[in-house]
Amino acid sequence: MCTQYAPVAQVRMNRAPATRLARKLGVLDAVVIGMGSMIGAGIFAALAPAARAAGAGLLVALAVAAFVAYCNATSSAELAALYPESGGTYVYGRKRLSPFAGFVAGFGFVVGKIASCAAMALTFADYAWPALSRPLAFVAVVAMTAINCFGIAKTALATRVIVAFVLACLALIVFAALAGGTVQASHLAPRALDAAGILQAAGFLFFAFAGYARIATLGEEVVDPARTIPRAIPLALGLTLAVYACVAVSAMLAVGAPALAASSAPLVTAIAAGDYAMLTPVVRIGASVASLGVLLSLLAGIGRTSFAMAANRDLPAWLAAVHPRYRVPHRAELVIGAIVAAIVLVSDVRSAIGFSSFAVLVYYGIANASAWTLAPNERRRPRWLAVAGVAGCAVLALSLPLASIVAGALVLAIGGLGYAFRWR
Repeated sequence: MCTQYAPVAQVRMNRAPATRLARKLGVLDAVVIGMGSMIGAGIFAALAPAARAAGAGLLVALAVAAFVAYCNATSSAELAALYPESGGTYVYGRKRLSPFAGFVAGFGFVVGKIASCAAMALTFADYAWPALSRPLAFVAVVAMTAINCFGIAKTALATRVIVAFVLACLALIVFAALAGGTVQASHLAPRALDAAGILQAAGFLFFAFAGYARIATLGEEVVDPARTIPRAIPLALGLTLAVYACVAVSAMLAVGAPALAASSAPLVTAIAAGDYAMLTPVVRIGASVASLGVLLSLLAGIGRTSFAMAANRDLPAWLAAVHPRYRVPHRAELVIGAIVAAIVLVSDVRSAIGFSSFAVLVYYGIANASAWTLAPNERRRPRWLAVAGVAGCAVLALSLPLASIVAGALVLAIGGLGYAFRWR
């Protein structure tokens, strides 16, 4: 299979114009950035609403979310290898489906992830210093934006440090939950499975998996993207799934789904119930640092998508400027950072997880639809994965709370009307 795929990717690489940004990310850097986007506040924030929706079926919901994420990851990896440009699904939708499909994907990603950025900044501040939540969130946004503006290498280095620290914190959490003396195997045995609740929980948990697309979004800064991206995306997703499964199982064994569902800080609850309650500050520190990691990678991804959209005049063209020294889309990064900083000062958007999940599921649905159009010699994996990805995204999106569906559909409709008006 690879002997057919690689030459096609290489032909496209040879035909592509010279990259506008600097290619500095290898496989390890790409995997770390992907994991930094996933192993973050998602596991700290999404576990409680998922437990409320699915109950003891939480692990089934995790498996459903992981399968849909895998379908999306394979589609994104194949497309990113063929089109190693900034923008991710915005680029794939434009080239494989239509300019409008690309715009919907890009617009949904930018709007949804701006809300996620604000939510992550506020989550960090609430764990770090609740009394100064908004000013501290503002400082966090400014600091992460500054790191991104100094080049993708600085972003990768900061993300590597953050991921290592968060993994160490999660390892302590798993140990404390399993060794705390409250483990009961019966906590994992659901009395009855609610299919609708499991699907809704999977939609929430998908929020925690969605970060692997950051690798594809940064495609124009990856070294040898035809080889690096197809390796990095599945590897980052697999490692993240293993970490999430360990954390979810240990928390369920320690206190059960009802306790997790009733808690605003479920991992704190899992530890506080046992003999290692003194380690609860580790959860708060880990959540704070994890939120910063997600914020850092989100800002980088939104900046690159905005950059790609500006280059095609779907956003103001002056956002497509590249810094002559650091080779980053500095104007796009600064504008996105300023918007997020303003939001955290005036609004609490942490309830926007459902809205963000809806917008991102639409984004990945377009990615899967784009992958479905690939010819046999352009793909490594079977076509049915793309079909399953489209179906999975649709089911999870429609299983979210009605308010999230309405808000997401309304925002996308406004963007679509703006697109039609501009071209008319």
